[in-house]
Amino acid sequence: MTSMPPDAGRARGRWMLVALFALFFGTVFGAGVLRFAGWQPAGHKNHGEMLQPPSDARQIVPRLADGQPYAWQPGERIWRIVVAPPADCAAGCLKLARDLDKVWRLFGHNADKVEILWIGPLPAGAPATEARRQLQATPELLAALPRLQDPKGVPVYVIDPHGFVILRYPPGFDAGGLYKDVAKLLKLI
Repeated sequence: MTSMPPDAGRARGRWMLVALFALFFGTVFGAGVLRFAGWQPAGHKNHGEMLQPPSDARQIVPRLADGQPYAWQPGERIWRIVVAPPADCAAGCLKLARDLDKVWRLFGHNADKVEILWIGPLPAGAPATEARRQLQATPELLAALPRLQDPKGVPVYVIDPHGFVILRYPPGFDAGGLYKDVAKLLKLI
């Protein structure tokens, strides 16, 4: 059996230490570069647009279609999916109402923690669902929804339990993405 000279063992140990140092700090440096470049893993990205800063609707007291006030009630921990279509919206809004009803039903046992707020009149033939609350279109409520007037169609919003508008989905969005985003939010409560 041959033995290594003492200097060769030290040199090998130093190179091992340098390699471990480079491996550790290289990954930390790489993660920092990715973080500050804005990259996120696909599982952490929202399908909707995160509103920065969120629109504050806490002071607004919406009115239900029958005139009764609709309270935000943060203690109830209800997430809201909000739609404010124009009055002349017909076929597109009917499809949107059906899609939102399907999304709500997919929440299963968590469906009682999600409400759909439909601002203005419902389209003819919209499915009846206990999760939908029809609200009156007031200027204050409509002003709390960023970029509501979109020439491409009707955007959809998510409002947190406290009354902050946090997500916006552009017209023609994928309802599956809305479901995934709200499902992640429901895990927070």
